[in-house]
Amino acid sequence: MSSRFRGALLGCLMATMVFVAGVVIGQNKYGQPKTVVHVVTLKWKAESTAEQRQQVLEGIKAMAAQIPGIKNVWIKTLKVQGPSAQIPFDSAFVMEFADEAALKAYADHPSHKKWEEIYLPIRETSRTHDISN
Repeated sequence: MSSRFRGALLGCLMATMVFVAGVVIGQNKYGQPKTVVHVVTLKWKAESTAEQRQQVLEGIKAMAAQIPGIKNVWIKTLKVQGPSAQIPFDSAFVMEFADEAALKAYADHPSHKKWEEIYLPIRETSRTHDISN
């Protein structure tokens, strides 16, 4: 085998290795966690104030600190798909639970019941979606 051929072969192998490494590094990595995501879209009552709405959102953070199994919360609405002609939802929030048992325990937790006292009076309607893997 000539040195020129060996050099070309080595160069080709190196280029192939660099290409394969780039593909492997560039692949999007994702997971499928076993946590439960609790997504709520809602429409506030027209007479509710910005202060009342903020109190509800701050209450979500307070619940997360008190209820075991809540891992993360998202309270800043960036976009709510729609509006629907029937129900123009205007806000959303998300809570992540460790598992289904934590989600079920949350429903009857005293902190959740207390939070509902400020949430339900200013909520016109809502839709809840619980999602997991």
